[in-house]
Amino acid sequence: MKAAIILPALAAVAALALSSVFIVDERETVLVLQFGQVKQIKATPGLGFKVPLIQDVVRYDDRILALPTQPLEVTLADDRRLVVDAFARWRIVDLVRFREAVGAGGTDAASVRLDRLLNAAIQQVLGSVESGRVLSEDRTGLMNQIRDLAKSQASDLGIDVIDVRLTRTDLPEQNLAATFARMRAEREREAADEIARGGEAAQRVRATADRTVVELTSEARRLAEVIRGEADAERNAIYAEAFGRDPEFFAFTRSLTSYERALQSGNSSIVMAPDSEFFDYLRSDLGRPVVPAP
Repeated sequence: MKAAIILPALAAVAALALSSVFIVDERETVLVLQFGQVKQIKATPGLGFKVPLIQDVVRYDDRILALPTQPLEVTLADDRRLVVDAFARWRIVDLVRFREAVGAGGTDAASVRLDRLLNAAIQQVLGSVESGRVLSEDRTGLMNQIRDLAKSQASDLGIDVIDVRLTRTDLPEQNLAATFARMRAEREREAADEIARGGEAAQRVRATADRTVVELTSEARRLAEVIRGEADAERNAIYAEAFGRDPEFFAFTRSLTSYERALQSGNSSIVMAPDSEFFDYLRSDLGRPVVPAP
């Protein structure tokens, strides 16, 4: 009977002893609560002890957590609207304050509240700047401003906001068509300007080429006339010299050349008097014109 009583008692004591021991992982921090009040914080990994049946162990992740925000439509200072997505990294730094702020909701409740803080910070920072800064290199400075603003507001939750990044900044769907149409019109205007400038340049090149052609042609004609004149002068000099040496032979050869050119086969006809001087060399047996008697 004593064994029957002692064994269950020992089992109960062992169960109570085991229930008073808990293990803390290196990736987490543990709160020991007694009737909702924080009695112990266990941040170092290893074994921990609590009062069984009275105290409870609540575990929280001690690592850096990620929070992607929901798409948010923001109106900028130049009245342009953008759909913004952000990505935040945060960590629990004050576990007691975190427990008091979010209660039993834990990291899920903290994510909801932090998402609201980030959305408010994004609207406050981006609402005071123009779209050019959001889409330029100043975007890094804007993300740092959002991070600092969210950090100061999240400190009441026992949370440290480590970093905030804007992952997307797009136009709303209803504005995309109008924006694309405006961009297309701007590109078409730029293309028309380029075409006009190209046509103007082509016209200048064409006018220069035409002027050069006219100048070269005029110079070539002038040189041709000079060469032709010099050739005619040289020819006339040769004829004059030949005529001066033997006028009769010169007249004979000239007459033969005239016969060759005039008496070619064809449909042309020549009508002249038989006693014309043109046929003097044809009527003479001596090959010289007949000199009429005085």
